[in-house]
Amino acid sequence: MTRANEPIMINKTLVKNRLTMAPTVKFDYAGEDGKVTEKHIEHYRERAEHGCGLICVEATAVTPGGRFGKNHMGLWDDSQTDGHKRIVEACHNAGAAVIIQLNHAGLNSNPELGEQIAPSAVPTRNENVLSRELSIDEIHAIQEKYADAAVRAQKAGYDGVQLHACHSYLINQFVSKKTNLRADEYGGSVENRARFGAEIIRMIRERCGADFLISARTVGIEPDVATAIEIAEEYVKAGCDYLQVSTGIEWNDPSLKEEGEPYNLICKLGVLFHEHFKGRVPVSCVNGIMTPELVRYLIENELVDTVDFGRAILADPAICEAVLDGAPYVKCFECPRCQYGPAMPHKCPAALKRMKA
Repeated sequence: MTRANEPIMINKTLVKNRLTMAPTVKFDYAGEDGKVTEKHIEHYRERAEHGCGLICVEATAVTPGGRFGKNHMGLWDDSQTDGHKRIVEACHNAGAAVIIQLNHAGLNSNPELGEQIAPSAVPTRNENVLSRELSIDEIHAIQEKYADAAVRAQKAGYDGVQLHACHSYLINQFVSKKTNLRADEYGGSVENRARFGAEIIRMIRERCGADFLISARTVGIEPDVATAIEIAEEYVKAGCDYLQVSTGIEWNDPSLKEEGEPYNLICKLGVLFHEHFKGRVPVSCVNGIMTPELVRYLIENELVDTVDFGRAILADPAICEAVLDGAPYVKCFECPRCQYGPAMPHKCPAALKRMKA
């Protein structure tokens, strides 16, 4: 039986336990220059010091125009690298492995920052405005931006990178038939729709070497689980080392049902992916994982390889110590609208409670 405190090797990166921090954007921490701030460094340092095995730093823009807000952290320029070195140093000093999520928001980019581009001309969040369809040359240029950002991440000392390939952002927009209407080599079949992300993985592998950890936060359903697994297979064939499973644009699989499990349907996607990829590629699950008991259940029953904390580790980083050695912690209040989210300033009631304790 696997235990939550057992290490796991992902590619050549040793992760000291099975607890990981999901990438959750701190919307008021960065400035318009996209640079790391002291708030970022302390935020990740605290989670590492409380025992998290692997930190995935929040969605980080690969181009200025690909941001979803003016205060979105970036790695599109060499001048941004020094701040990331300090995040890495803080995490490594506390014994945590650390990767960074690379992102382009595509048609969900902030229109104040540039054109809203996408695989095809489809409605943006403003349904009266269509995105602009990318040319082949533009697709290749954006792929280069991902690879350039990965090289900067490696120079900053990160153990690897994660591609943000879900949650309706650009890589997800390529794999979804709702947003990809193309008839060329980037549209149509599963292989073609996954090509954009798979080619980025190959480029990163070529430039950063065999030992660099490459993860994809991939769709668990698009429009069904079987298709989503086919998409992930393309990423694995391209050299992806680690699948961290979440949601995408579509959710049309009637076979995905609650069957009395102690975890929700989003978390179940990770469990289903683990069944498919077991022994080949480590798989992580996420969403609604708020208690040490559920983490232990998922790991000890070998339903997944690692567990991603989101709101629970924001509310109190001591959730990690609670899993590992039974230490006390403040449980996430599960607010309908997470108070660590875009509603600023941060006013998470659980975090405030632990600060007063």
